[in-house]
Amino acid sequence: MALSGMRGLSVFISEIRNCQNKEQERLRVDKELGNVRNRFKNEKGLTPYEKKKYVWKMLYIFMLGYDVDFGHMEAVSLISAPKYPEKQVGYLVTSCLLNENHDFLRLAINTVRNDIIGRNETFQCLALTLVGNIGGREFAESLAPDVQKLLISSSCRPLVKKKAALCLLRLFRKNPDVVNVDGWSDRMAQLLDERNLGVLTSSMSLFVSLVSNNHEAYWSCLPKCVKVLERLARNQDVPQEYTYYGIPSPWLQVKTMRALQYFPTIEDPNTRRALFEVLQRVLLGTDVVKNVNKNNASHAVLFEAIALVMHLDAEKEMMSQCVALLGKFIAVREPNIRYLGLENMTRMLMVTDVQEIIKRHQAQIITSLKDPDISIRRRALDLLYAMCDVTNAKDIVEELLQYLGTAEFTMREELALKAAILAEKFAPDLSWYVDVILQLIDKAGDFVSDDIWFRVVQFVTNNEDLQPYAALKAREYIDKPAIHETMMKVSAYLLGEYSHLLARRPGCSPKEIFGIIHEKLPTVSTPTISILLSTYAKILMHSQPPDPELQNQIWAIFSKYETCIDAEIQQRAVEYFALSKKGEALVNILAEMPKFPERESSLIKRAEDTQADTAELSAIKSRAQQQASNALVVTDQQPANDPPQVTQLSMVKIPSINNVENNHVDQEVTQTNGIMGEVEPQNADILGDLLSPLAIEGPPGVSGTETPSEDGALALAPVGEQESAVKPIVDIAELFHALYVKDSGILYEDPYVQIGIKAEWRGHQGRLVLFLGNKTTSSLDSVQAVILPPSHLKLDLSSVPEVIPPRSQVQYPLEVVNLRPSRDVAVLDFSYKFGTNLVENKLRLPAVLNKFFQPVTLSAEEFFPQWRSLAAPPLKLQEVIRGVRPMSLGEMANLLNSLKLIVSPGLDPNANNLVASTTFYSESTKSMLCLVRIETDPADRTQLRMTVASGDPTLTVELKEFIKEQLISIPSASRPPAPQPSTQPISPSDPGALLAGLL
Repeated sequence: MALSGMRGLSVFISEIRNCQNKEQERLRVDKELGNVRNRFKNEKGLTPYEKKKYVWKMLYIFMLGYDVDFGHMEAVSLISAPKYPEKQVGYLVTSCLLNENHDFLRLAINTVRNDIIGRNETFQCLALTLVGNIGGREFAESLAPDVQKLLISSSCRPLVKKKAALCLLRLFRKNPDVVNVDGWSDRMAQLLDERNLGVLTSSMSLFVSLVSNNHEAYWSCLPKCVKVLERLARNQDVPQEYTYYGIPSPWLQVKTMRALQYFPTIEDPNTRRALFEVLQRVLLGTDVVKNVNKNNASHAVLFEAIALVMHLDAEKEMMSQCVALLGKFIAVREPNIRYLGLENMTRMLMVTDVQEIIKRHQAQIITSLKDPDISIRRRALDLLYAMCDVTNAKDIVEELLQYLGTAEFTMREELALKAAILAEKFAPDLSWYVDVILQLIDKAGDFVSDDIWFRVVQFVTNNEDLQPYAALKAREYIDKPAIHETMMKVSAYLLGEYSHLLARRPGCSPKEIFGIIHEKLPTVSTPTISILLSTYAKILMHSQPPDPELQNQIWAIFSKYETCIDAEIQQRAVEYFALSKKGEALVNILAEMPKFPERESSLIKRAEDTQADTAELSAIKSRAQQQASNALVVTDQQPANDPPQVTQLSMVKIPSINNVENNHVDQEVTQTNGIMGEVEPQNADILGDLLSPLAIEGPPGVSGTETPSEDGALALAPVGEQESAVKPIVDIAELFHALYVKDSGILYEDPYVQIGIKAEWRGHQGRLVLFLGNKTTSSLDSVQAVILPPSHLKLDLSSVPEVIPPRSQVQYPLEVVNLRPSRDVAVLDFSYKFGTNLVENKLRLPAVLNKFFQPVTLSAEEFFPQWRSLAAPPLKLQEVIRGVRPMSLGEMANLLNSLKLIVSPGLDPNANNLVASTTFYSESTKSMLCLVRIETDPADRTQLRMTVASGDPTLTVELKEFIKEQLISIPSASRPPAPQPSTQPISPSDPGALLAGLL
């Protein structure tokens, strides 16, 4: 592309460069644009040379940032020029000026196609380069078949084939639904037999993209990939121009190994043996040399080989070789190599159990913590954290504590968190754990979050033997002249609770403890003052009968803070001052804190949420997800714990539906270790029939389909008749009610679409994944899915693509947080367009009340104190319910159990009664125990008396109405008025007087 002959263009560029300011440049550009515009108006007088020159000027002006829209047509017109110089300029300028959505590209499609299918190889290369650079949808629809033919043509030269492979790769990446690659397995196998390494490298790039999308279709290509690796490893038939610093085509080796990682395993023993021989050759033949370029190439092949070894779960001997080689890498002087060695060791720990082998290099890894390069220090920290277990926890944690004093401020928070987690997970004894955390707070108090010292308090509170030791250590730290405020908080709390256990030790009397703590009061912040006031009250309580001098000192402090501007401090001071005058009664009022319930460590959860991820680890996760694209349908995966965001959608309140199908009772329920599980029906394979004979060819007209039952209409909201040409082929209400007791199933289905759902619930949070499946061989357009949440749910939802390709499905994850008890339901507003049919539905989502239940079984000793404490309305409500579906006592127990209301047999003295319990979770109620008693009449199974109790009035009402909805059978024709609930006292003469008399 020689521009030296265009004197006018060279002069123009020189004048632009000589402009003194932006204004001069703009004036010169405007002048030139005016000249170019005038010349284009008189196009008949332009010679090909002049037209080419002016198009070059336009491109230069465009690169300066000015608008040249008027010249787009001129650039496109040059593509159809018969000679190479003009055609080259047209292709180059068009690819720079226009994007894939520009209208002018349609004018060039025929010319580009003619060049592709023509015989001129130079023109073919120009056309393929343009299509590959732009890669628009219209290009893919019109030109992809021609590019495919060109790629597999036996008459094409390697140069054209290379460009055709890369062009097809770009089209497939941009428009995988348009480029048809069905049945390409044999063609790819043919391309992988190519002897020309340039064509083979381009074809391998295309193969990696294809196999990442669907590896099942390309099993026949797997032996071909192994043969390619064998050829390169033995340096057979490799031209000199493809040998880089003595390494045969390292780029092709890397791509081939990456392609093999998309296959789950290699079944053929001969192929597997041949591949392992190649990998063994790579592992043994790679070492660190002085030439940087050779190191880069050989290490790229090596690390991809290690990733493939981990993926194939190779023998332990090969794993040991990988670790030994990485051990050499982390000991060299070159920082880049050390970084790669540490990172790949961490990857091996995450994928394969080679922890014992990596422990041999622990000393060298610890040395890397002192490396001048911060990125190497971070990788060393990650590796130490991952390789830590009970056997080496003490050594690693001690090293981390020593490093904490010299670590960068940017690393200290992460370092402190990981040290705290390791101390908690692998502590040989709790006293060592307390020592570690207190040292951590002492050395890096600014970077120790409240969660860390909260966790120490939980351990000390729950272990009585640990309390004297923890109080003594707190006494030692608080005696220092200057301590961090976090240390002040934890020490003051521990001494307030347990300093009385040290009373006989010298210097640990209540008066001395108070004096040491009170010395620090002027130096602490407002939140810490609140803790100190509580500590003073506790010290006063433990010293009953009090020392008059100590009591007067503490009372003076309480009196001083009674007028504090901070409401929290003021309230504490007033209340503690009043309580401290009650004498010995203070011992019962300010008794020691009870034991905390066992719970998941918030530190470990926080580390999982915030753990940094490198690009290589992300690539591994991405490949693993692509290998199992339907994993969410058939496996239970850990849901993301990201905090959900508040949605801005408007709230729609849906009336509760009382018509419950009989399938609740018919559900076959099995009990394992106290947890209820249900037997899945045979048709519960979500979206399992997408590729079955139900698939429809092309957009149909309006055809007769099954009309939904009357109950099916209940699943649509708002309540009202919906007119649509496409009707569901399933009973939507029945499917919705079945999801009360199941976490996966079908939510909706019509002739074109099937919507499946899979959910996981933990406490007051849940994760739902909707599977939107296209059952037809045509695309579904204008797809929209919007969640209309009720006010008690907080939903974080992802976007849905506007087009669902034929015979495929998309996943639509939702994060749900329950804010308070309510029976209102969230609604999925789902619509799509198939042919001329616009289908709209509003479907209820099964994020119902019982999804936030956690089953709990209570003994008589646990049940009756709770029942007595909830003595009267509104915490305990009773109602006589009529119109109950007739069912036996066992069927009713199964129904309650399936709703996570666990029936405790034998608690009620009357054999005709049921007693059930559960725990409800929400942000407002936290974990709230719920108790239920149902009294039945053997002579009339259509009525019963139900009593519900909980610690929250709203929860009691909602739970009572929820159970009532499951029990009542309402006729679908004329509905009688609902009976008014009768709240009445229970007669003491009732056989269940032990329970009912407590009202």
